[in-house]
Amino acid sequence: MYATDPTCRELGITVEEVSEGRATARLRLADTMVNGHGTAHGGYLFLLADVAFAYACNSRGVPTVAQSAQVTFLRPARPGDQLAAEAVERSRFGRSAVYDVTVRRADGTVIAEFRGQSQALPVPPSPAPTR
Repeated sequence: MYATDPTCRELGITVEEVSEGRATARLRLADTMVNGHGTAHGGYLFLLADVAFAYACNSRGVPTVAQSAQVTFLRPARPGDQLAAEAVERSRFGRSAVYDVTVRRADGTVIAEFRGQSQALPVPPSPAPTR
């Protein structure tokens, strides 16, 4: 997935770990990623969490997309902060699953909590054999 994700590569988001139902993504906040208050723009924090979520929910090799997601911003982050987003699967049911993602600064301070629900895409039927 990373090879076909220009957004992550352009912004410097790296995907460090992926295992079944889990993933970690990292980002160093650039000076250009701030809002009018001089703190991290919430969109970048959401994006980082969403990347970890995406890799965790696609970790089983089944194409899966976000169905819904929400984030709670707990503390500000600032340019230069190294952030890590850790996604963990909490529940799977049918083609759906729920994931929690915690975004932390390098010192362990929790910056944001994200919860996403995923939906595995239906597998298209195999074509009928030809004679």
